[in-house]
Amino acid sequence: MRLEKIAAKALERANFDRYMLSVAVAKRANELAAGEKPVIDVDIKKYKYTDIALMEIAEGVVKIEIERI
Repeated sequence: MRLEKIAAKALERANFDRYMLSVAVAKRANELAAGEKPVIDVDIKKYKYTDIALMEIAEGVVKIEIERI
């Protein structure tokens, strides 16, 4: 699937809140960079951490939770 379609699907899962999606992608990408394994079957040498995080959110295997202060 093209990255544009993946991003659109991930944005839909984030209730069309671009800020919330960008924070979630950044957090998950940092986890992947720290050594966590992707929860989807993807070659980590072929994709950037942010792309993998976006794919995981788009597929629904990584959930976005809203923290209330």
